[in-house]
Amino acid sequence: MSLTFTQLTPVFAAEASSIDLRQVRDRETLDAVRAGMDRYAVLVFRDQRFTDEEQIDFAQRFDGTLHTRTSSAVLAQSRLGTEALADISNVDRNGNIRAADDRQRASSLANRLWHTDASFVDPPGRYSMLSARVVPEVRADTEFADMRAAYDELDEHTRAAIDGLRVHHSIAYSRHVLGFDFTDEEKEKLKGAVHPLVRTIPGSGRRALYLASHASSVIDMPVPEGRLLLRDLIEHATRPHLTYRHIWRPHDFVIWDNRCTMHRARPFDDKTHRRELRRTTSLDLPLPATA
Repeated sequence: MSLTFTQLTPVFAAEASSIDLRQVRDRETLDAVRAGMDRYAVLVFRDQRFTDEEQIDFAQRFDGTLHTRTSSAVLAQSRLGTEALADISNVDRNGNIRAADDRQRASSLANRLWHTDASFVDPPGRYSMLSARVVPEVRADTEFADMRAAYDELDEHTRAAIDGLRVHHSIAYSRHVLGFDFTDEEKEKLKGAVHPLVRTIPGSGRRALYLASHASSVIDMPVPEGRLLLRDLIEHATRPHLTYRHIWRPHDFVIWDNRCTMHRARPFDDKTHRRELRRTTSLDLPLPATA
């Protein structure tokens, strides 16, 4: 199955040629998608009419083990019946738009912060795959930032200073920043994880900053100095020329590499307009030999 890519910004992100991912099972095409991920970090596939089951099937076929330890799973059982499929929507289990004071809505507001999916677990997330099922009539975009290009643009002094640093990531921290608090029992399930501040991406060999709003502290640095460093790096990495803004269409399917991108949801009137997306995220584990 022939697959080509059209780059969307001078730095990264590409739109794929017409292809039905539900039907892709041959290794050659799957490897071509992975090669596209290594080059562009964000891939846009149009008109992908997934059911929930088909999306999970493709995600496992494409990249193995899926992430299930989400903050939403800690707050309540998913209305979708599986924690492997994250419900990125403003709809409750009765099909109604969530109320302004709904606890799930309050937690999901943190998605408007620059973040990296599943950086708060070990192993962390590798690829996220987001399917647009219901797109509102108003703009409800998602922005991405290329952390490889951000690393490339650091001066040598900064690169040397951050090399070898490790960072604690906690989803409870990113929510707490916005005034949302988990219970002690919930916090026990969300202890977080420690990851390098700079990662080398195996497929491309490029180095990338590994940042997120979940990044709460730098190991072996005083907390204030560490947090200031992380804020400065996020500001550096999210300058406009390093970002891509995706305008959603119905049935868009966007795949991104969490090892070398950050992303954030852009605000819209979520108390009025229905929006339903489904996300699968693979864990950064070796692929099965038969993948």
